[in-house]
Amino acid sequence: MAETQIRFNDGASYERYMGAWSRLAGEVFLDWLAPSPGLRWADVGCGNGAFTELIAERCAPAELQAMDPSEGQLAFARTRPGARLATFRQGDAMALPFADNSFDVAVMALVIFFVPDPAKGVAEMARVVRPGGIVASYAWDLQGGGFPLEPGMAEMRAMGMTRPQPPSPEAAGIEASRQLWAGAGIEAVETRQITVQRTFAGFDDLWTTFLLAPSVGPILAALPADDLALLQSRMRSRLPPDSSGRITYSARANAIKGRVAK
Repeated sequence: MAETQIRFNDGASYERYMGAWSRLAGEVFLDWLAPSPGLRWADVGCGNGAFTELIAERCAPAELQAMDPSEGQLAFARTRPGARLATFRQGDAMALPFADNSFDVAVMALVIFFVPDPAKGVAEMARVVRPGGIVASYAWDLQGGGFPLEPGMAEMRAMGMTRPQPPSPEAAGIEASRQLWAGAGIEAVETRQITVQRTFAGFDDLWTTFLLAPSVGPILAALPADDLALLQSRMRSRLPPDSSGRITYSARANAIKGRVAK
């Protein structure tokens, strides 16, 4: 693990570079989850509320509790019109501030690789969900090249640049997830991959979005101008536009769901 930590303190910037990707994958994930209306939800690691808003809009929850360690992210989440029925609070995924059996569903959206002890995080979700309730997650396939910023990061690596890594990238893998869910006593486990595409207006749109990512932005801000220009050139070659100048490419997430043992 890199010594430098990835910190998410700006909900508006997160929305620009990751919010759209989050919603694209989140819609597919919720279709796969197919929850009944009127359930009590816990959104663990809600970030700036992009996925929380999807739950509110698509799932008719009876209760929606959303938690994240970053007050900067939570401040943005609270401004989302579609998430008005959610209660946002600061907290730790490894020590959820909820009583046992409080929810029908607990989800982690694009979070598990940021949890220092993923097994503890999954066990906490299982603890706060009633017997028979759902524990589910989806996360970018970091080790399989599915991260939305991978095209740029691949070129960074080719130029010898390193970037901060989340503490538990392996936890997003399909087999690792299965082991985590089994270890928490979760049954009827199913997994799938989610592939989504995003279209940018052009290279400038893509590049500006790339610069906002906290995992690469500070590194690029410190680069000599010649190195930065070379990285831009390599990314242009890697992601050519279509005839209208737009750039479209894919990202991939791994998803898992199961039920707490009765």
